[in-house]
Amino acid sequence: MDTAAGCGRWIHPTCAPLAIESNGPFVALADGTLLTIDADAVRTSADDGRTWADAWPARFGQHPREPASYHLVRTQNGTLVMVFLEIADYAFSWNDEAGEPGPGCRLELWSVRSLDGGRTWGPRQRLLDGYNANFFSLIETRAGRLLFAIHHLVPDPGRWVVCSFGSDDDGLTWRRSNWLDLGGHGHHDGATEPTLAELGDGRILMLIRTNLDRFWEALSEDGGRTWRTIRPSSIDASSSPGCLRRLASGRLLLVWNRLNPEGRVWDKTPGGQASEFPASWHREELSAMLSDDDGLTWTPPRVIARQPGGQLSYPYVFERRPGELWIFAGFAFTDGWKNPLPLRLCVRETSLLTTTPR
Repeated sequence: MDTAAGCGRWIHPTCAPLAIESNGPFVALADGTLLTIDADAVRTSADDGRTWADAWPARFGQHPREPASYHLVRTQNGTLVMVFLEIADYAFSWNDEAGEPGPGCRLELWSVRSLDGGRTWGPRQRLLDGYNANFFSLIETRAGRLLFAIHHLVPDPGRWVVCSFGSDDDGLTWRRSNWLDLGGHGHHDGATEPTLAELGDGRILMLIRTNLDRFWEALSEDGGRTWRTIRPSSIDASSSPGCLRRLASGRLLLVWNRLNPEGRVWDKTPGGQASEFPASWHREELSAMLSDDDGLTWTPPRVIARQPGGQLSYPYVFERRPGELWIFAGFAFTDGWKNPLPLRLCVRETSLLTTTPR
């Protein structure tokens, strides 16, 4: 058992702290070098992030302090693609009396790409205007298709809806899918903060944050171009996003906040302006589980870290090498939303398949 001094944090004994001071996102170059982009530049590391080489300028509006606001992928052809929320023109307002977004809400979605490993970049491309927010996947399918999902704020009634974007030319052009709408009413209600992964048969599975005590799932039969199946999943979850990954082994990994802490029930928060109905906002425990059958069944959830009185949420997972999982909490605080204390862990995939003491 490992507890961070003075804050009550507990970390599962199979997890080790990472000697790195970045939450990513990361990609691995052809020679194994680690690459990331911060607020200003591309940076590379040959020692797993302990030190970083000279940087190349990359200022597009990405915002490292906001978790899951931009993602990177290095394609099979070597193209580096970043999809990001443009923070420079951020504006948000909510009319409590009307229960609707205020005029001028704006957080636009953009993409940019590099053909030379991040040294130079092509022009930015706006993918979606209006107000969009955090998203948790940017993947390349086995067929070479780039794909991610995003949620978008709409009025009448004010709520969030989800769509995906796909590219068949290494991010040169993008096309949006149909909208996925679960209804709801509130500035944190509806279908929010999606994450997705490719299944063994080529279908795409999307898990969607809701205020309905569980993730909802959507399935696409055509690489994310359309979504015709949407339903409640079997995975209980609080009003908090998850990070879904397909690992090199073929297993699915999910890291997320469960509906309730282990051994007790978390009191729900009245909806108010946030949501139509009361919802669990439990974020004190970060859990992980694996699936060998494309999400039909899962290993028992394992709490990998616990922060009593605080939160560990908005996870990001990077498979540094096959079976070596780096797990980060984008929001990691010891007291509610106060007193930040980063959570950066390394765990072996195989250790999540075994039963060890809590």
